[in-house]
Amino acid sequence: MAETDNDDLISIIEEEDKEEDIPDNMPLMPVRDVVIFTDMLLPLFVGREKSVRAVEEAVARDSYIFLATQKDTTLEDPKPEQIYGVGTVGRVLRMLKLPDGRLKALVQGISKARIDTYTRKRSWYRVKVELIPEFSPEEADMETEALMRNVREHSEKILALRGELTGEVGAILESIDDPGKLADLVGSNLKLKIEEAQMLLEIVDPAERLKKVNDLLSREMELSAMQAKIQSDVRDEISKSQRDYYLREQVRAIHRELGEYDDKIQEIEEFGKKIKKAKMPREVDGEAKKQLKRLEGMHPDSAESSIVRTYLEWLVELPWNKSTKDMLDIKKAKAVLDKHHYGLDRIKDRILEYLSVRKLNPDMKGPILCFVGPPGVGKTSLGRAISTAMKRKFVRISLGGVRDEAEIRGHRRTYIGALPGRIIQGVKGCGVNNPVFMMDEIDKLVSDFRGDPSSALLEALDPEQNVAFSDHYLNLPFDLSKVMFILTANLTDTIPSALYDRMEVIHLSGYTEEEKKIIAETHLLPRQIKENGLKPKNIAISPGAMYQMITEYTSEAGLRNLEREIGTLCRKVARKIAEGDKGPYTITKNNISKYLGVAQYIPEMDQEESQVGLATGLAWTQVGGEVLYVEASLIGGKGDLIITGQLGEVMQESARAAVSYARKNLADFGIEESLFENVDIHIHVPAGAIPKDGPSAGVAMAAALISALTGRPIDQYVAMTGEITLRGRILPIGGLKEKALGAVRGGIKTVIIPHKNRKDLSEIPMNVKRKLRFVSVRNMDEVLDLTLKEAEAESAP
Repeated sequence: MAETDNDDLISIIEEEDKEEDIPDNMPLMPVRDVVIFTDMLLPLFVGREKSVRAVEEAVARDSYIFLATQKDTTLEDPKPEQIYGVGTVGRVLRMLKLPDGRLKALVQGISKARIDTYTRKRSWYRVKVELIPEFSPEEADMETEALMRNVREHSEKILALRGELTGEVGAILESIDDPGKLADLVGSNLKLKIEEAQMLLEIVDPAERLKKVNDLLSREMELSAMQAKIQSDVRDEISKSQRDYYLREQVRAIHRELGEYDDKIQEIEEFGKKIKKAKMPREVDGEAKKQLKRLEGMHPDSAESSIVRTYLEWLVELPWNKSTKDMLDIKKAKAVLDKHHYGLDRIKDRILEYLSVRKLNPDMKGPILCFVGPPGVGKTSLGRAISTAMKRKFVRISLGGVRDEAEIRGHRRTYIGALPGRIIQGVKGCGVNNPVFMMDEIDKLVSDFRGDPSSALLEALDPEQNVAFSDHYLNLPFDLSKVMFILTANLTDTIPSALYDRMEVIHLSGYTEEEKKIIAETHLLPRQIKENGLKPKNIAISPGAMYQMITEYTSEAGLRNLEREIGTLCRKVARKIAEGDKGPYTITKNNISKYLGVAQYIPEMDQEESQVGLATGLAWTQVGGEVLYVEASLIGGKGDLIITGQLGEVMQESARAAVSYARKNLADFGIEESLFENVDIHIHVPAGAIPKDGPSAGVAMAAALISALTGRPIDQYVAMTGEITLRGRILPIGGLKEKALGAVRGGIKTVIIPHKNRKDLSEIPMNVKRKLRFVSVRNMDEVLDLTLKEAEAESAP
């Protein structure tokens, strides 16, 4: 890198003309931040590798080097086209190697020259130059003499205004009779831009160059006079603490006198208009004006002004008073909801109820709903449908894995790069203060040393508090009461109780096979046909094939895998059409395997016949209800209990309770009490690699154990759910709808439920009730009567 050292910069004018024998081929060193004139003597710090080699090459030969200014000062390795073609032939008078590898070279300008060709471009530049001769008249005419005198006088006045005029400088100016040398001397000491200095260097005619210098001196004279006036006007107000203010006043006065508009003043005025237009609350408006006044007193380039400017931009861009108008036509809203989603009547009714109350009471606060259900049942898409039905803006954020409280409530402005939290960011992004705001995966928040995001959500999701939600970055209240918050979760166990209490929880249990079939035909298939570039006439799926795809190729509570399988069919058909086959293609039960391969699931029961010690239970999982098998076996031993299958503590306690109930009632089953002294009881729940826990497997464990003890098989078409006490009472359970759907998928015909769960049967769809027989029981004796068959002869103990 080549840079000038301003402290060492000097100009020496040699009075004696010397004839120089200058070669026409020499190394080139690009310089930046300075244009070198003839007779200039200045030190250069050389750091770039090419420049260092060029200087060393010049010193090794005849000390001549061509100095040309690069057009872009930021470039580290300028190309030939990025270097000015006119420069100065210089001579290296002295060179010093510095400890950091750089060079310090003392260079004197000798003659102007123009680059003819580049003879070397690798490692360093070498150029062939053409000297630019300068012819000065032996005697200057009257106009030139007047110009020279004017230049001397202006130079002395400027130096006097700056307080830099000395007798030695005046003597040097008077001693120069050559107009070209005078122009170069004065021009090299003016604070010119690189473009102006280069233009001055390229003027060959000395008289023309002197005229240009005179024009530049006139401008500099006016600026120096104005600077002196400004210094005189503000001198009385200057103190050490007012230094920054004084400099700003200088710049402002210069702009005012030159008639130029100050960008900072324009920015302040624009912020003032935006603050007025935003119609902020009184407290916010006062803070915005206070920060604007602070910004007005700051230097535009200071770090703090950037912070205040960003803060003001957030304040004026937030929708403090902007809202969308709700569509309060209940019938139209219902039609929109029915168009996007089949079923889900409870959720649709809740939205329509909200709109109805909103129609009667426009000041009603927004509800806070939480959709809980397995993946793929349409929780997120339902949020979009609600925003469409209400004609509101839709905002969605995912909270899965969020562990920093600042993600919710923002960072304080004292931190570098601080921003508001994701709630305020979402509201600003949509541009209104009443969007439908969906927060996905609320059950997957994480807490660590950076804070608890779920606690930060308490204020935002509390209807009594979110009217004045305070973000750490804004540090001002923002009204979130008009926002309709919709949260989604797969389960509620991991949601903190304080947060759970603030939400209206609506469960989405999953879909029956009939519902899946209708949704696939009306929503999924048309969407996949469109996404795969097909037309409805290209593909048709028979009802039988659709049902087979639901039962044999998917096994889920939602619809994601079903849509993937439909997408696979559409892609197969799209490929055939792209290869030239016209179609149309009809997918039936007979040919579906050609498109999707072998069926992955068998809808019939996994157990082919009723067996001793094998009971069918029902489990609730994050992906819906499932059939759960419980196996019990008696093996030789000393009365120990062996539990396998990765059971949690709750299920292990259920197993112990079942064993205790069986041992207490051995006489009722016709079994000797001494039996347990010689056998171990092994209870296993497949599959062993999957962790399992929950409070509803006690009945199935007790039934499997008593079946093993009595040798009586359990009906394979009967599934049971419920918790057992030591006295044999059956306790109620949760998730009955999900378990019922799982029983249908598993081929079950009869489901035994606790008597206190009879009330939950009203939530089960009618088509499920038609496929299942629900039997409510109060104690274990009723369960055994319903499940145990008579023992076969070879199975008797």
